[in-house]
Amino acid sequence: MIDGQKEVWRNVDAYLEEVLGEDDPILADALYLARQEGLPPASVSPAQGRFLATLVQMIKARYILEVGTLAGYSTIHLARATGPEGEVVTLEYDSHHAHVAQVNLERAGLADRVEVRIGAAAETLPVIYEELRPKFDFVFIDADKTNNTLYVEWALKLARPGAVVVIDNVVRNGGVVDAHSTDPSVIGSRAALEFIADINPPAAAVLQTVGAKGHDGFAIFVVPGDLPG
Repeated sequence: MIDGQKEVWRNVDAYLEEVLGEDDPILADALYLARQEGLPPASVSPAQGRFLATLVQMIKARYILEVGTLAGYSTIHLARATGPEGEVVTLEYDSHHAHVAQVNLERAGLADRVEVRIGAAAETLPVIYEELRPKFDFVFIDADKTNNTLYVEWALKLARPGAVVVIDNVVRNGGVVDAHSTDPSVIGSRAALEFIADINPPAAAVLQTVGAKGHDGFAIFVVPGDLPG
């Protein structure tokens, strides 16, 4: 995509953030700390964070699972949206990332409703399952793409029927159409989408997105009510 078109996408994102949002020093500081601490610039955009928060509020989700915390930017959006009676469990592999996220959550006044768990999600998710916690209302998957199918499988076990699951970065700048790709993230995204198709959820969609983060997209589906476990 030519640079001029990318600039249009960024400008539209900036305009929408100005019109629909407001000056939010907490979120701005969260991104600033992430940059200062050397974290990769992989947080969702402000528009995408607002989209996630809107979904949470639409379904009145009170118990949220996030796979992939990074600096806690999306976590702040989710925790705010679920309200003071809600709870977010967020999983982060990297201990430094988790520390930065914890600082950001404390600064945002949200540490009391967010539990940051450190370690590989493939190991943490079974532990959560064994704890027999309440079923999740909303799951946001935004971690290593190679394990997307595994994370979706666990989302189905941990979320209630009718819960909403969102998987980020599945379009991969259009790479998702390449059945012969050797990119592990493209392979992981395609496998997850095919897995979702196989479970035949009552509602599912993939939305391409363009904006400050480039060309990508979300997969979103509703957890079926007839799954074992």
